[in-house]
Amino acid sequence: MQKQWLLLLLVMSCCYYNIVQLLGAQNARTGLIEVDVGLILDLDNIVGKMSRTCIYMALDDFYALHDQNHTTRIVLHTIDSKSDVVEAASAAIDLLKNFQVQAILGPQKSTQADFVIDIGKKTQVPIISQATSPTLSPSDNPYFIRGGQNGSSQVEPLAAMVKAFGWREVVLIYEDTNFGRGIGPYLTDSFLAIGTQVRSRIAMSVSATDDHILQELNKLKTLQTRVFVVHMLPSLASRFFLKVKEVGMMSKGYVWIITDVLTILLDSLDAKVINSMEGVLGVKPYVPNSNELQNFTQRWRKRFRRENPDIDRFELNVLGLWAYDSATALAMAVERSGVGRPKFKKPVSTNNSTDLVAIGYSEMGPGLLQAIKKTKFQGLSGEFHLVDGQLQQSTFRIVNVIGKGETEIGFWAREYGISKNKRLPFNKNDTNDKEDLEAIIWPGRLHVVPKGWEIPTGERKLRVGVPVKSGIDEFIKVERHPQTNAVIATGFCIAVFKEVMDHTLPYAVPYEFFPFETPDGEPAGDYNDLVYQIYLGKYDAVVGDVTILANRSNFVDFTLPFTESSVAMIVRIKDDGRKNAWIFMKPLKMNLWLTIVVFFVFTGFVVWVLEHRVNKEFRGPPSKQVGIIFWFSFSTLVFAHKEKLISNLSRFVVIVWVFVVLVLTSSYTASLTSMLTVQKLQPSVTDIRDLRKNGEYVGYHNGTFLKGLLKREEFNLPKSRNYSTFEQYDDALSRGSKNGGVAAIIHELPYVRLFLSNPKYCTKYTMVGPIYMTAGFGFAFPKGSPLVPDVSRAILNVKEGGKLTQIQRQWFGEEAECAEQDGAKTTSDSLDLVSFKGLFLVAATSLISALIISLSTFLYDNRVTLASNESSIWQKLIAMAKNFDEEEVNSYDASKKTNRANEVMVVPANCPQSPTRNNSQLAEWNFTDNDQGFTTTENSTSIHETIEIVDTIEAKD
Repeated sequence: MQKQWLLLLLVMSCCYYNIVQLLGAQNARTGLIEVDVGLILDLDNIVGKMSRTCIYMALDDFYALHDQNHTTRIVLHTIDSKSDVVEAASAAIDLLKNFQVQAILGPQKSTQADFVIDIGKKTQVPIISQATSPTLSPSDNPYFIRGGQNGSSQVEPLAAMVKAFGWREVVLIYEDTNFGRGIGPYLTDSFLAIGTQVRSRIAMSVSATDDHILQELNKLKTLQTRVFVVHMLPSLASRFFLKVKEVGMMSKGYVWIITDVLTILLDSLDAKVINSMEGVLGVKPYVPNSNELQNFTQRWRKRFRRENPDIDRFELNVLGLWAYDSATALAMAVERSGVGRPKFKKPVSTNNSTDLVAIGYSEMGPGLLQAIKKTKFQGLSGEFHLVDGQLQQSTFRIVNVIGKGETEIGFWAREYGISKNKRLPFNKNDTNDKEDLEAIIWPGRLHVVPKGWEIPTGERKLRVGVPVKSGIDEFIKVERHPQTNAVIATGFCIAVFKEVMDHTLPYAVPYEFFPFETPDGEPAGDYNDLVYQIYLGKYDAVVGDVTILANRSNFVDFTLPFTESSVAMIVRIKDDGRKNAWIFMKPLKMNLWLTIVVFFVFTGFVVWVLEHRVNKEFRGPPSKQVGIIFWFSFSTLVFAHKEKLISNLSRFVVIVWVFVVLVLTSSYTASLTSMLTVQKLQPSVTDIRDLRKNGEYVGYHNGTFLKGLLKREEFNLPKSRNYSTFEQYDDALSRGSKNGGVAAIIHELPYVRLFLSNPKYCTKYTMVGPIYMTAGFGFAFPKGSPLVPDVSRAILNVKEGGKLTQIQRQWFGEEAECAEQDGAKTTSDSLDLVSFKGLFLVAATSLISALIISLSTFLYDNRVTLASNESSIWQKLIAMAKNFDEEEVNSYDASKKTNRANEVMVVPANCPQSPTRNNSQLAEWNFTDNDQGFTTTENSTSIHETIEIVDTIEAKD
């Protein structure tokens, strides 16, 4: 029997040899150029066998379709790499040395491809591999062509799924190889971009024993995080998920997500393994359906089963389609490169050289590489188009492992995000919403979406620490039941927490209150100590009037605040300012008073300058002139000025100034009236720095962070006193700093408002501030707790829904009406110079403009004196001063005197004739007041003096 088998083998070998010879002879006769191509596959596993069938079928289909018009033909040389890195590298050298292959298809594993790529780079031979690890980059390895997609392209759909369900933390589990480690940084960055933290990374050795896997899984069970992303090859993943099922982690509350390498090869796993993975989510590249694909799948299935009769169940996947399209692309590129007989160029001397150096390098390689990169066609897996040396993938399928296989629940595309249907309307927005997916069966055969975290120790309740304090019970109060000694926590903060946890969160979280106290029932420390207990692991949360502070956030995470922020001061109200004897000075601030006085004097001076030379009322002795300057300007305050103005410039100046005075007096009257008729409650202290400067005592609430705040503000701590009740606040403020009390009490704004809402206190005290900003009260949780974002959103819902206002009314009552506090202000009502800047600017402009015009006119009229060369500058100045002091006959007075002169010149009939004068002289008249009329003499006074006399007489009459 054995001899018969040997004989049959010999006959088959002869037949194969003859066939090869005949094909070679036929190719020689037809003039075809044979191009040797290597094929490195792991033929000991199902993926390698599938790829081999696909590649051979690709070449058969290609040459059957292009038999008449092609001059090249690929001759494949297949070597089994036996799933070993060294074997793969040895196979590559063997192919290059013995067959001088011009390209190599494979290997498919990233660890094997890493070595083979380096060999291809040295020999200029393109390596076309479906290795997906991001650590293998075509940009770093120019002769590497990735005939599949980069593994990093799947991180976006994975992150989109996590974002759709709102999971804030994940655990990454990967195999400890270059393939497994390569995707880690990409996943981490992608999750961080959506606000999700990679809580832990677990590297699993491919040679890990079952005990080691169980040990790692038990560690994972102690974590709160329940979302796990697994990146493993099927060999390790099969054992891993069996143990996951065994330890009970494929049950309620858990989420398992697998990457594409495992999802693609899901049907290659044992049925028992698939059954243990029920409820798992995964992503895999989307392959568009087509008639060509259906036809090929049927032909491939027949041929694969014929070549591998020992494999019962296995279906074609995208890895085989990528192999088919890669072989087709290579055949196209070989034909398009237009090469002659391919050959290797070897070094001049190969003595004592390694096998790799002795091989040389391919002359055809560079041209073939460029031809492959430019190849573009519609393949079975979709469009074959290389970008930066690798295929691009834009769409992924999202599947759910159910029963014996997978169920499609949606799609993800870079253009529009997650969707139930791959055919979307053109205007669909980029969304990632769980509603865009079909119904999912979760681990434990549940239909409710897991929240992604759990309290790790079974049904243990959330341990909530609460402060123990006395005095002010409205915010938090801790008591014990007299019979059962159970903790009873009440107050505003507890009511808000219960509303959030019991009615607003979308899931139930059991909790239990634990007072932070000593065995004697006293507080075990201050609020910083209480918060630190979370960091120590004693509590899972802290609830109470706990202020969100930066130093506390170093140890815990806070939710959003549920109260107002900031710190304010409670101070006494000063006595009624209306009893002040100098209240009439308060409507205007000192800078405004001084400015008004300056403008009064300046206005009087300008008017005097303009009127001095032309108006008798502004002339006379120096004392009279100084007096008129002050009198005229200040008389405009009550519009009592009686001096007649001659100059048009002075009239313009006075018009503007009277308007300014009108505005100022009206504003002063209004402000003074308000001060005298409306009571303004002024605080005794308006600035915390005044307390420090004056050495006053300051009060604060016992056990809070306010003592540290005073220390940071450089207060003398012996000058500070702590209190616990509102009654103590009242007593300390009433006595004052000098009588054993305090000048002010600093406290957080909610407490200040509660204190002042009491009718007993609102009439005596008021609030100043805020003097220091804080974030308000918040709930504290451990660092990274997934409860924080959910509770924060619940707090927002409580606020926006009006429930928080109801709780405030329940615990604080309606806000008390305090009539004495109505209109109370902490800022002065005095008018400031800033409010009248524009008004004074107009007045100053008019004054200066008039002064400049008047002085310019005067200098022009005295230009002869200024231009004289015979006088010194000092003499010129004296002359100019004398000229300025001389009276100038203005047109109004000149006209009046001329009219009077004409009247005088009409002499009565009984008067003697006046002496004859020439036209250049004026007659001199001497008028006497008698009953006989007027007489003249030769030595009489001038006509002007005479007119003045007449005016005097008329005035007497």
